[in-house]
Amino acid sequence: MNLWELVVAIILGLVEGLTEFAPVSSTGHMIIVDDILLKSKELFSPEVANTFKVCIQLGSILAVVIVMKDRFIDLLGLSRETDEEGNRLKLTQVIVGLLPAGVLGFLFEDYIDEYLFSVNTVIIALVAGAILLLVADWFRPARPKVETVDQITYKQAIGIGLFQCLSLWPGFSRSGSTISGGVLLGLSHRAASDFTFIMAVPIMLGASTISLIKNWDSFTLDALPFFIAGFVSAFIFALLSIRFFLKLINKIKLVPFAIYRIVLAVILYLIVS
Repeated sequence: MNLWELVVAIILGLVEGLTEFAPVSSTGHMIIVDDILLKSKELFSPEVANTFKVCIQLGSILAVVIVMKDRFIDLLGLSRETDEEGNRLKLTQVIVGLLPAGVLGFLFEDYIDEYLFSVNTVIIALVAGAILLLVADWFRPARPKVETVDQITYKQAIGIGLFQCLSLWPGFSRSGSTISGGVLLGLSHRAASDFTFIMAVPIMLGASTISLIKNWDSFTLDALPFFIAGFVSAFIFALLSIRFFLKLINKIKLVPFAIYRIVLAVILYLIVS
């Protein structure tokens, strides 16, 4: 790996790590930065570049596992902690939330890679996602019915899972779609964020595995250091940002992120038009 490839991997890891947990779309930001500035498709094949944008998110996912390790230990049945009312998030609720996007992602992964990984489609997704964020904050229940992730019902879990299907469109944002959906279904912003991050771990593991398998013939050992550098960069920057975001989301809600998305979409439109 030469110096420029290392710089590209670190920058994309930085972008991924800092944006994975905010409802602004980490994949969308990576596509924007890469297509306009870095052009990793010229360093490797388009298939390897797109796979990198999926697999690099595993660095951020590892950061989630570390920060929320107690929660994952509980989900695996290695502890039995409950809240004051005896509620506890169950692994089956997480699985229910994962099913809709997992099935659709498996069926349409090739279509998404071929037609939706571009700046123009990301611009549309940024605006559409911003509208959903605004709707969620303007029409949410006056008082959340669910203050903590342990109080989530199966009905709310499947509802959030359906909203997560929107995130298959790069630029829409997984956290943006699921946090918005959770808020509309009566969750507090923090509870919706916690559930979003928990679901992100298995769904991104699955997405990365599928992407690697389908593009394995295009993958070469020359690209391995590029993947490793991006993974480490994403992990470090995600670890720095995740706690900050979880403290911030209940204070500022979703409107500031919606405004950012719209401003970014306008700037991008002016650049590429």
